[in-house]
Amino acid sequence: MLRDKSAIVTGSTSGIGLGIARALARNGANVMLNGFGTPEAIEALCTGIQREFGVRALYSGADMRRPAEIDTMVAEACAAFGTVDILVNNAGIQYVAPVDEFPVEKWDEILAINLTSAFIATRAVLPTMRARGWGRIINIASAHGLVASPFKSAYIAAKHGVVGLTKTVALETARNGITCNAICPGYVLTPLVEKQIDDQARTHGIPREEVVERVMLERQPTKRFVQIDEVAELAAFLCTDAAASMTGGQLSIDGGWVAQ
Repeated sequence: MLRDKSAIVTGSTSGIGLGIARALARNGANVMLNGFGTPEAIEALCTGIQREFGVRALYSGADMRRPAEIDTMVAEACAAFGTVDILVNNAGIQYVAPVDEFPVEKWDEILAINLTSAFIATRAVLPTMRARGWGRIINIASAHGLVASPFKSAYIAAKHGVVGLTKTVALETARNGITCNAICPGYVLTPLVEKQIDDQARTHGIPREEVVERVMLERQPTKRFVQIDEVAELAAFLCTDAAASMTGGQLSIDGGWVAQ
């Protein structure tokens, strides 16, 4: 149980991040959400989590491209909750193009959101975690943090960087009661992926089922999407005392993708 613990989950107003925030709240942690959404939708999310799980749920609109806003988000969480015990670096974006056609501005944006934001947030929470002698940092990497695919140079570079950052933080905090691990999902059925399926089916004039089988899950031997709740429950477990000796790991949850 995570009663009296407090967490920040970036990119958590939908998809994997929201699933993780809800799993942490279900286990008793206060949570600060972050991400996009209308004020009404965000208010509904926070209110719903508070009512359902009996914890505090706050929101920060920090832009993950802007280090000063990330620092402010951490400071606001510390002021509201007293500390930040758990940090989940989940925010991320994607862009697909050949290397020689990849826009430099897209490269910079993906590196900023997918990698640098994790460094900035981790840097900001470590002093309070060290002071309390307890902390959990979870970086949502990807199967693409371990292997590569064509046309995703910035995303893959960033996710490989997240895995490297995870290892370094784990070594630096190994005697401070802090763990740092990377979760490496394959394709997860999120609202964003659902939209990609529909878009590709429309573009190529093929059924959704064919897009899923031939495009999305080609490398995933189970031929099924990873479920948001599966990733969320793994993240929640990493926050327990039972996972105290798990640090510096790259935990695949990818239907066998990187086993090939």
